[in-house]
Amino acid sequence: MRSFTFIIERDEQTGLFVGHVPGWTGAHAQGATVEEMRANLEEVVAMLLEDGEPRLETTFVGTDQLKVA
Repeated sequence: MRSFTFIIERDEQTGLFVGHVPGWTGAHAQGATVEEMRANLEEVVAMLLEDGEPRLETTFVGTDQLKVA
């Protein structure tokens, strides 16, 4: 079993949850709930893996916060 880090955001216009694997073109999905988005993303990643190993364009490092006065 493989593990991939993914980012979850909420689209303010549609209200949908959007998930993507950083650096992996095409590895993204959306859903009305986080659970639906995750299931959709798992399906997309499984299909992409059928085509071979991913060539990640970047490596996820982390997140941080900025405080601006």
